[in-house]
Amino acid sequence: MSTSSVPEGFDPMNDLVVAPDSIVSLEGRRVHRDEISIISDPVMVAVSVSVVLPTLNEELNLPHVLGAMPRDIAELIVVDGNSVDATVEVARELWPSARIIHQTGKGKGNALSCGFLAAKGDIVVMLDADGSTDPAEIPRFVAALITGADFAKGTRFVTGGGSSDITGTRRLGNRCLSGLVNSLWDTNYSDLCYGFNAFWRRCLPEVLADCSGFEVETLMNIRLARSNLRVVEVPSFEGERLHGTSNLRAVRDGMRVLRTIAAERLRPQ
Repeated sequence: MSTSSVPEGFDPMNDLVVAPDSIVSLEGRRVHRDEISIISDPVMVAVSVSVVLPTLNEELNLPHVLGAMPRDIAELIVVDGNSVDATVEVARELWPSARIIHQTGKGKGNALSCGFLAAKGDIVVMLDADGSTDPAEIPRFVAALITGADFAKGTRFVTGGGSSDITGTRRLGNRCLSGLVNSLWDTNYSDLCYGFNAFWRRCLPEVLADCSGFEVETLMNIRLARSNLRVVEVPSFEGERLHGTSNLRAVRDGMRVLRTIAAERLRPQ
């Protein structure tokens, strides 16, 4: 399906809420679908949407995440990293039609690549399984793509976005690394290291990142900067991980991001 295919009578100017000054302030919390309608239903039926959800020991978080997932997505792909708890069983119980695949290597980057390559929808959405990203925001990302973007890039640092999870150290590191990428590739990214994004599946050759760890979002953003794709930032609110312990380590993963930036800068065009 092409990007121009929309339901009869669908008016993007009235039916979509995409402008930063039109997006409701989240005021330090997530907006749930029973509180406010962020976007009208025609958005999700205009195209088929595949959601890629990397998991590693997320059995306690999945009830919340899948409970907030829009029911009209075309496909849920759970990419499991050899969980030792009941993650896979819980996913199957809560979403019987979910496609469960096991990643071929280790790390978030590898898991996302496995999910992207398996996706069949017109649009591919990536988000985290720890409850920090809100699936109820997915229509907002789909709206940005339907109205002309090739890649909808989530950001916590514009009007309508926010975070109750990020530490001062991580915020400073993200700002410095974003500034470095912006200066090297003439971009204007407000958030370099956020894991809630969506794109047209036809853009996969430009989006696919050959890395294994948490540097995956940075590498994707740099590859996008080198492409001719239209990138639009979408406000998003990041909550705290609901259960379990994050594998993210600010200093270690910050250094991985910095090495990725250096390697991409030296890589031939």
